[in-house]
Amino acid sequence: MGKRANALADRLEQGVAELAAYVGELTSSEWMLEVRDGRSINVIVHHVGNMYPIEIEAARAIARGEAVMNVSWDDVHAINEKHAIEYASVAPAEALGFLLRNGKEAANAIRRFSDAELDTAAPFSLAYGAIVTAQFVIEDHALRHAWHHLARIRSAVERTEEREAVFV
Repeated sequence: MGKRANALADRLEQGVAELAAYVGELTSSEWMLEVRDGRSINVIVHHVGNMYPIEIEAARAIARGEAVMNVSWDDVHAINEKHAIEYASVAPAEALGFLLRNGKEAANAIRRFSDAELDTAAPFSLAYGAIVTAQFVIEDHALRHAWHHLARIRSAVERTEEREAVFV
């Protein structure tokens, strides 16, 4: 386990922990709030955990020097839409447990990357065909994912609290 891979894994785990801590304090009704994209918080928390294996596999392919050009943003949106339908009623405890398990597995997978693998670059369609490193894929996708959705979830909860304060 290299220092860089361990640091990346630690940062991913930090994002998962912060997301889990925040949503762990939500009420049952807050878990069902819709975020800007129309998905509820319970679905989004499950979604983050659901995407980790896919994101790690993309990074592994780049680390092997393989171009990853077979996925578009339309494909990602379709995956997200299908997931949202299938998990519309996922229980908060199930979503949270899934996030924590898959986050831990993703961090463990990241720890197995060597520095040479992290530095390997290949074309990546989700970076518009740019030749990017495996480290970039990890940082821009798996590592960032929990932080990205935590910000959106916080915003949705704060907007709801502000609306409720107006009507008090």
